[in-house]
Amino acid sequence: MMNFQALGIDISKNKFDCALIRDIGSSKIKTKALPNRLEGFNQLTEWLYKNIGEDLSLLKIFMEATGVYHEALAEHLHEKGIAVYLFNPADSAHYAKYDSLHKTDKADSQSLARAGIDRLMHHKVRQWQPAAPHIKRLNALLARLDALQSDLQREDNRMEKAGFSSVPEAVSQSINTMQTNLKQQISTITQEIEQHIDRHPDLKKDRALLRSIPGVGEVVSLRMTALYHSKDFTSASQMAAYLGLVPRKRESGKYKGKAMLSKRGNPVIRAKLYMAAVVAKTWNPDINAHYRRLKARNKTEMQTIGAAMRRLVQICFGVLKHQCEYQAKVTIAA
Repeated sequence: MMNFQALGIDISKNKFDCALIRDIGSSKIKTKALPNRLEGFNQLTEWLYKNIGEDLSLLKIFMEATGVYHEALAEHLHEKGIAVYLFNPADSAHYAKYDSLHKTDKADSQSLARAGIDRLMHHKVRQWQPAAPHIKRLNALLARLDALQSDLQREDNRMEKAGFSSVPEAVSQSINTMQTNLKQQISTITQEIEQHIDRHPDLKKDRALLRSIPGVGEVVSLRMTALYHSKDFTSASQMAAYLGLVPRKRESGKYKGKAMLSKRGNPVIRAKLYMAAVVAKTWNPDINAHYRRLKARNKTEMQTIGAAMRRLVQICFGVLKHQCEYQAKVTIAA
């Protein structure tokens, strides 16, 4: 039997719950809840020293990749020389069988610890490594761009609403000023992103490879390049699951038995992939052929678009993994 200690961490915006198994052959578990900030990170280290000792070389930590909430803690632990393993939350099956009857954050951390032990002993999980500095910078720029574009959309909505109602001129001027400032900031950040891509050959090459795929334009090629370099995907199905593009059957209500997208993962990238898939189902030969087959089987438009999104992700992953431009396997029927 492998000799190591396991710590499962269920993390959220404000706190994280820990479940420590010092002897993987024992049922004894020690638990702790801490604030999700630097103070809590340091308290976690002290708690581990107290319960394990100052040698943490045999400790394995298992946690979910929950948006941005896990990143700071994962990096803190990595810098301490502790092995960190991340589970994809879009693929919950890997620890669902360990769930307790009562679903709580404390119980979830225990499930993660036990699932981690099982998967590590069967070599089904790989140790996490933080993204390279230039990838972190790209992700930070993209996150800022998303925030600015979201703010601009809200101001655009306010201006549209103002056009249907009587509002003071000062209000209209304020909205207009905000729109102008936000557009300027969006332009500045976009320019910085493009320059950043140009300064790094790996990003520039991969983006160009993605642009060879019909249906993939400037926006999707940028987002998929950043995603590919940020996550340790080993397969296209993992990437699709992370993006919430895996169909899941509904077992209740009027949708019982129908397969629908899980919609877990990054909604921003998923929304951009949706628009790309709409284009690709017409102009991408492989996706067009797949789309026609599904329509012939009387699939709904949303089902076919979902399938097109998954196929597009598969093609993107293949192009990047094999470092070759897209080559169609079929031709578009006249």
